[in-house]
Amino acid sequence: MALSFEFFPPKTDEQRQQLDRTVAKLKAFSPRFVSVTFGAGGSTLSYTPETVRHLREVHGLDTAPHLSCMGGTRAELLELLERYHAMGCTRLIALRGDLPSGMGSLGELRHAADLVRLVREAFGDAFHIEVGAYPEVHPQAEDAVADLGHFVAKMAAGADGAITQYFYNADAYFRFVDAARAAGVTQPIVPGIMPISNFTQLRRFSESCGAEIPRWLGKRLSAFGDDVEGLRAYAADVVAALCRRLLEGGAPELHFYTLNLARPTLAVLERLR
Repeated sequence: MALSFEFFPPKTDEQRQQLDRTVAKLKAFSPRFVSVTFGAGGSTLSYTPETVRHLREVHGLDTAPHLSCMGGTRAELLELLERYHAMGCTRLIALRGDLPSGMGSLGELRHAADLVRLVREAFGDAFHIEVGAYPEVHPQAEDAVADLGHFVAKMAAGADGAITQYFYNADAYFRFVDAARAAGVTQPIVPGIMPISNFTQLRRFSESCGAEIPRWLGKRLSAFGDDVEGLRAYAADVVAALCRRLLEGGAPELHFYTLNLARPTLAVLERLR
């Protein structure tokens, strides 16, 4: 079972210690790589390269930085890419991203496909590039057909693979993959997996990113009330069952959104073992 994990860049000493504890536990599962999300805008921008360097040098992990083109200039993006190349990074997660709060300019590149082309033009095949995919349709897409068209364009621009937004309906993933294959996409499409430990937080995330929590699942999770341990155990069973179905259906790998926590992901992986 091939695995990868996503982390976010910590900003405080306490968060850095938390990340180190989490990574120490999860790297025992020999992930193919880990990724670090992009801190968009201003003061958070520098945390991603620092975290990438730390995970590479201290933990010995193949680390892929997220790179967002929204709000940045070509020169800024090329400077950051050069920095990652000099570090020895060979992977990237190329995303459009959201316009940072308070910034009026969309930047010189408007779409992830533009970013993929920029990386290929400047660095050739130096980076293995993965892009985002949305089995339940990007929340800002005009419609499902247009969304698929945007995805196909990203792959045609030179992406090596894709990682999906999280979902809890396996059929949405399989239908999306079938549609992508019918449109000529041959690269791997890896499902993104979000373990569940806090339903309120999950509901907030899902509303902002367009991921659907099926009604039956939402009702079951709500019924646990203050029974945190009961919710976590049930949620781990549900997510592990989802992972089994995805793998049995041909998913090439599982990419876990860890939120820098070890326990929820470990609970799922232990059930899969």
